[in-house]
Amino acid sequence: MDKDRVAYMLSLGKKKRDDHITSAELIELDDLRKEYLADFREGFRQQLDNVYVQQEDGTHKKLEKKSSADNQEGET
Repeated sequence: MDKDRVAYMLSLGKKKRDDHITSAELIELDDLRKEYLADFREGFRQQLDNVYVQQEDGTHKKLEKKSSADNQEGET
């Protein structure tokens, strides 16, 4: 997402806090936020794809995605 679209999204958010915005602007704000989050998540995934963890023996191992079973065990 380019800087102009982010600035526009932020201006719509400020307008929403200050005044009432139209339903069309509200829908546009929601779409812009979804696009921003999708771009953010994709960039974060790419960053994590390049992360290596140093093991105790000094070797480096690529960071692996946790399975859903691992995620459920950690929750209490």
